[in-house]
Amino acid sequence: MTPTWVQLVYLACAVCFILALKGLSGPKTARTGNLIGAAAAVVGIILPFIYLDLRHVWLIVAGIVVGAIGGVVGARKVQMTQMPQMVALFNGVGGGAASLVALLELQERLTAGSSIHWFILAATAFTIGVGAISFSGSAITFAKLQELMTSRPVVFPGLPVLFGGGFIAAVALAVLTVTGPNMTVAIILGVLGLLVGLLLVLPVGGADVPIVISLLNAFTGLTVAAGGYVLQNTLLLVAGTLVGASGTFLTLLMARAMGRSVTNILFGALKGGSTLGAGVASDRPVRSAGPEDVAILLGYADRVIIVPGYGLAVAQAQHTLRELVDVLIARGTKVDYAIHPVAGRMPGHMNVLLAEAQVPYEQLVEMDDINGEFKHADVALVVGANDVVNPAAKTTPGAPIYGMPILNADDAQQIVFLKRSMRPGFAGIENELLFDPKTTLLFGDAKESLGKLLNAVKAL
Repeated sequence: MTPTWVQLVYLACAVCFILALKGLSGPKTARTGNLIGAAAAVVGIILPFIYLDLRHVWLIVAGIVVGAIGGVVGARKVQMTQMPQMVALFNGVGGGAASLVALLELQERLTAGSSIHWFILAATAFTIGVGAISFSGSAITFAKLQELMTSRPVVFPGLPVLFGGGFIAAVALAVLTVTGPNMTVAIILGVLGLLVGLLLVLPVGGADVPIVISLLNAFTGLTVAAGGYVLQNTLLLVAGTLVGASGTFLTLLMARAMGRSVTNILFGALKGGSTLGAGVASDRPVRSAGPEDVAILLGYADRVIIVPGYGLAVAQAQHTLRELVDVLIARGTKVDYAIHPVAGRMPGHMNVLLAEAQVPYEQLVEMDDINGEFKHADVALVVGANDVVNPAAKTTPGAPIYGMPILNADDAQQIVFLKRSMRPGFAGIENELLFDPKTTLLFGDAKESLGKLLNAVKAL
């Protein structure tokens, strides 16, 4: 029986997790929310050492130390462009850990010969199978984003049959784990979960990958919640439920931002519906200009809207961009940043990137609030974005991103694209906005181009 004081501390930690989640919902309170959640997690980790008679304590401590060192080093060294990969890795490790813990707990109870309630067995089977799916699926999303494998959908003849068969077999083994608990069956369930996770994510490509990361994050949260029930740990149950619920809502919101269903995102490639095109660079003529010409457009504009994208993160140009915006504002120009929900490689990627450059939160405007303003803008400055301003989402029914809500940069009086080359964006399709008569391209590394623009605007 867990002591009352421990239950009260766990309750306080659970409340802190809820407060942390609330804090993370806004950029102004995100740092505080993160600290509250981290502090509650530390208390939750320390507590079992105080009230439980743990075995292999030094092995547990060694694992915590190694994990802490790895986390600190990874957090300090990871680039902003690699943040989605890190999230995928952390998510996968969480699912894999939950699966292994459930296996070990099942083995211990079977060895002790004690009777196990059927619901606990069901939670155990769920944790083993879904945790394994999350682990292998997250590993594939990491490999795709890190370009260790192709980011295109990977499909082959018989994949739907193999996936369906593996899923049905996993459900059957889960039922067997409940009706007749057996370690061999449970281990096979875990292995099948790894296969199902692999086959689930392989057909996903293009801009769908970040959405799948969010879905797998929800899977991990649910497995942790189920694991908390197995271990009779209230804190794990609450924390996992919060992660599972928030991950589910985030997945649905991102899918809506893409104008597609989760089912289509997961299985669209099997019928040609993934958000990934041919990826071929166009040789069609475009209008380009030098930094001085673009600086004149910006320097004498009354209203400028900036559309940041993944290329901004790659070039690490956010600080230079903020300096340019500060100069424009000092000249009397009204400037805002238009934030698309799926810009970058993960939810909130642009918000985090610009916050790192100390961009005031008031200048970051969400898509629904900024879209009506583009028609009043003298210049839309697109920095490293592509798919989120591609008119094909509205005009080309056959396009992979058709139906995805986009930023209406094409409504601006003038559009300036900062691009390294004519290569397509993450979805791999040509952007017709590049060939619009109102569009001017400034080729080069975004950081260098913005630096030249900054100097040219100052010289006006």
